[in-house]
Amino acid sequence: MSRFKASKYKNTAPQLPARGDWINGIRTASVVSCGNHIKASCAFIAFNANSPGGGTLGILSLENGSWDKRQVSELACHADLVTDFDFSPFDDGLLATSSADATVKLWRLPDDVKQMSTALSLALGPEEVRVECVLFHPAADGVLASGAGKVAKVWDLTQQKPLAALEDHGDQIQSLTWKGDGRFLGSSCKDKMLRIFDPRTKSSAVQSVKGHDTIKDSRLLWLNALDIVLSTGFNQVRERQARLWDIRKFTAPVSTFVIDTAQGCLIPLYDADSGLLILAGKGDNIVRCFEVSTAEATLTQVSQCLTEMKFKGAATVPKLALDVMSCEVIRLLQLTDSSIVPISYSVPRKSLQEFHADLFPDTLGKIPSMSALDWFSGSDKQVPRVCVEWGKHSPQRFTSCVLPSPLQTATPPRQPACPGEKEMEQTSWQADNPVHGGSLSSSSSDGSLTSPSTTSVSSSTTRSSEMAASPQSQRSMHSFLGLGSKFRHVQGIVSHRGTHITNVKGLNLTTPGECDGFCVNRERAALPLLVSGGQIAVLELSKPGRLPDTPLPTIQNGTAVADLCWDPFDCHRLAVAGEDAKIRIWRLPTGELTEILSDPETILRGHSEKIYSIRFHPQAADILASSSYDMTVRIWNLHSGKEEIVLRGHTDQIFSMSWSPDGQQLATVSRDGSIRVYDPRRADHPVQEGPGPAGGRGARILWVNHGHYLLVSGFNSLSERQIYLYTAASLSSGPIATVNINAAPSILIPFYDEDTSVLYLTGKGDIRVHIYEVLSEDPYFLQCSSFNSARPHKGLCFLPKTECNVREVEIARALCLGHSSLECVIFKVPRVKKEYFQDDIFPDTIVWWRPALSASTWLSGANGQHQKMSLKPEDMTPVSAAPKEVPVRKYQPSSFYLEEKTDEEKKEELLNAMVSKLGNLDDPLPQDSFEGVDEEEWDD
Repeated sequence: MSRFKASKYKNTAPQLPARGDWINGIRTASVVSCGNHIKASCAFIAFNANSPGGGTLGILSLENGSWDKRQVSELACHADLVTDFDFSPFDDGLLATSSADATVKLWRLPDDVKQMSTALSLALGPEEVRVECVLFHPAADGVLASGAGKVAKVWDLTQQKPLAALEDHGDQIQSLTWKGDGRFLGSSCKDKMLRIFDPRTKSSAVQSVKGHDTIKDSRLLWLNALDIVLSTGFNQVRERQARLWDIRKFTAPVSTFVIDTAQGCLIPLYDADSGLLILAGKGDNIVRCFEVSTAEATLTQVSQCLTEMKFKGAATVPKLALDVMSCEVIRLLQLTDSSIVPISYSVPRKSLQEFHADLFPDTLGKIPSMSALDWFSGSDKQVPRVCVEWGKHSPQRFTSCVLPSPLQTATPPRQPACPGEKEMEQTSWQADNPVHGGSLSSSSSDGSLTSPSTTSVSSSTTRSSEMAASPQSQRSMHSFLGLGSKFRHVQGIVSHRGTHITNVKGLNLTTPGECDGFCVNRERAALPLLVSGGQIAVLELSKPGRLPDTPLPTIQNGTAVADLCWDPFDCHRLAVAGEDAKIRIWRLPTGELTEILSDPETILRGHSEKIYSIRFHPQAADILASSSYDMTVRIWNLHSGKEEIVLRGHTDQIFSMSWSPDGQQLATVSRDGSIRVYDPRRADHPVQEGPGPAGGRGARILWVNHGHYLLVSGFNSLSERQIYLYTAASLSSGPIATVNINAAPSILIPFYDEDTSVLYLTGKGDIRVHIYEVLSEDPYFLQCSSFNSARPHKGLCFLPKTECNVREVEIARALCLGHSSLECVIFKVPRVKKEYFQDDIFPDTIVWWRPALSASTWLSGANGQHQKMSLKPEDMTPVSAAPKEVPVRKYQPSSFYLEEKTDEEKKEELLNAMVSKLGNLDDPLPQDSFEGVDEEEWDD
């Protein structure tokens, strides 16, 4: 008679939200993989975000509030596409990602999504091929399954090594699924087979069967801890189908259900508590809800609805995050091209004022039942269940020891949260010395410090407390959290649209990686155009607005532009390096360019191969350095138009070069993996050499801290962007500090402000500007707030310091080149007393726009020094001279709260507090003044 039994969920209905309840303004990546492309924990939502290189996830909070105002941050995870990711079922901030770069990474997400750049990471691998899927164990902490090519691995994350390699696959693995109790692992494969493994006993499948008829994407999903699994795929006539299987007789499907004939693969999402199954197809705008009868192995359709947008991915929110008082049994997150749409499935009930226990049985809690070591030893303990009724259970918060938060290293020992956790806590992990091939860095995207002098961190509680007390570890943690810098809260703001130059047409957005893309001075911006002849547009910064649709007067360079830069001492002179191995010096007329320039002032000939970059001397007038594919650096005297010095010693392409602030030395970084420092006037070979970045994809070099250090941006062997700090006097000893930035294809272009010691980093095609304060001692880098632009920019160039409005505490101004516009970005430091001149962040600046010596004087061996000037306006008082305010105590002293009081005194205080809120008890109430009505006036 069970077939006549009415289901509690038969009337479950989806509620499509209004557009105002969508999460809008996101950019979704078009990733070709078997993943869902969106996942959720009780704290976060993660999705594949659109970014150059494709290795980025968008992260936002799941907290209650206005959906359309959620803060979305980006987590640059990998150097290639993110194929799949999964949240830990216990630790809401622990995220696993897999990628086409053949690695698996674990991420410790910070509680505040605005601080996503401080996320810790742990790398596993690399594998031989791209990793397709990752999945956490449903019962044990520290166990992760991954599928790469024909091999599925089960990782013990506490030891950072695989303990099982399941190689019994004939082709690429398409999906993985754990049984609800964690005993078995199932997989679907491109060879059309479904397999069941017992990872703790043998590496081959214990059972296998042909699942579907085609090699198109298939999924396998275990229905709770029972012996029923669900598969989705395509039959021979390309119809999408869902099949139920009983693994006790794993030879043929128990039942088959044909869904439709659409092309996108089906995403199955199952709620074990209610037995409801959601089927959403990629590229569809239809979502179906079924009720699964595991006893009879049948599917009964409950509802079907049309969505306004098409699915690019789908996920469900964990049960403990649902609004159970509104009878919400499932919340589906639909990922579209530009939004996330929350679709709530609720069971209609007359009363929503009480908890309906029949709809919400106890669900799995947030505390794991065992450690990874216990599970691999044969334990099968199950996760304790909790009541989902609000107020009936205390909030559970578990932090995995696999990747602890940096704050945990300073906490005292705690009691294990689950059986076996004590053993887990004894497993140590090290930042600089990974074990079993796993590498731990303070985020590949984080910008956190990894220094050779930084003490490695252990998860052992005893060692953690010892390290927390050491000054060295405190300095490392100091850099980790970005504390102590007066620029920590620097704000990047795009100026008003009225200051932008728009309708810029025909920009060359594919300039060489050694070029910044464009260049600016106080008056003009020079932008290479994509038209033939190497034309350059010159825009007047004093005339913002929309450019006319008619062609603009340009500089006719005659050949494609390789690099260009303005003379720092002459705003009317522009140097342009061409791909024909010539450097052309252009003299621009005063005022706006009104006619085409085709005749350069000077043409410098000497290089035999293509020129990569050019740099003016910071002290001497008319001195220009150029680097070329002929592996030489040549120094020119523009006054005479002659080549004066040729520097040799490079064995491969020169990525970048930089003059020292005093102009005495020149540093280069090369593709041959070396950094060189030259004294051009004394020798044509380097006076120092040191190891540079390991990657050969490009690099930049810059002198910082008054020339005492060299900063290099480049790539490591995993194609992750990094910055390195060297002591200029001892390059051979290697970098003294290294910071992992993120994984992206473009070269990080650094800009350093000598006055504030602030470093700005961004790349072509990025949307983020990373900001650090550079110190002269450990930890060397202090991370500050970053700036995110609304769209990817094609370049970022900074204006002179004199262009900053010190009254508004502007520490830097930059011009951001977009696809067709030039926008001003202002970097400010929030200060309360803005009526005073902030002399602590505005020291005297150098008068760099005036040369300190002539070219001939410098070539003869003389050195000069720039004068300095104050940025303080005459009518402002320095903040250091501001009168001191007398502190006013706002709160009672601690002794007031600690004083013991009797119950009568406490009752009297409470009564007095209530009276003060209500008013004086002796005052008459308003109605007491109203006059009454005589008895005879009442109607009978």
